[in-house]
Amino acid sequence: MPDDILALWPLAPGSETDWLTELSQDDGLTGYEVPGRPDAAWVLGGLYERGATAEDSVNDGQSRDEHPGPGWQRLRWADLAARIGDPVVPEGKYPGPGCFPSAKEPVVRSGSIEWPAEGSLDRPTWDQLIRFLTEHSPQGADTPCFAYYNPITVRNFELSHVRSGRLGDAQALFDNPDILYTPSNLWAEDRSWVVYTDFDLWGTKVSGPRPLVEALLADPEIEAVRLSWAG
Repeated sequence: MPDDILALWPLAPGSETDWLTELSQDDGLTGYEVPGRPDAAWVLGGLYERGATAEDSVNDGQSRDEHPGPGWQRLRWADLAARIGDPVVPEGKYPGPGCFPSAKEPVVRSGSIEWPAEGSLDRPTWDQLIRFLTEHSPQGADTPCFAYYNPITVRNFELSHVRSGRLGDAQALFDNPDILYTPSNLWAEDRSWVVYTDFDLWGTKVSGPRPLVEALLADPEIEAVRLSWAG
């Protein structure tokens, strides 16, 4: 199976990221954050809460995440924010470890929350996002795409790591045997939309046409927010 994934997503020229470098005015060390094109929303990584029957082990929040197991339930960021009185994402911040400062208080049981992975979407959210993009791309599953991995995730600062493939095969990238992160950037070949997951964050920015972003915000499965200061 690993060989099949790499065959579906062969290496592409590193120069495919040149337009991202120009657009973001960045070197892509932790991923290329492009501005809204013309709009953007942030998909929030999976939060989980455990009940009394959950196992005691808690994922360390590094690299890509699976569902934590029996006794754990998906927890929406909005529900946790309402419970503890914090904003979903504090003004001026990105979705990341700086969120939910009140979670350190007794109102949240120690070890009862599994925080999102940094630098990678969890499998359920990644799958939801790829299904969404497939539904809202004119070529659907046949949409040609590129995936970029930042040099920290590939542990290679000499070459730009880019792969090309079909959007319909993008869910398989979660199981890339060489890299324990979802792509830092994923974009349609026609550049109509760009996905960005920074190495240090708990969320993924989707930049594209306003109708695409509005549909993303209204999606019943994905939890996404528009951040005016990080658009």
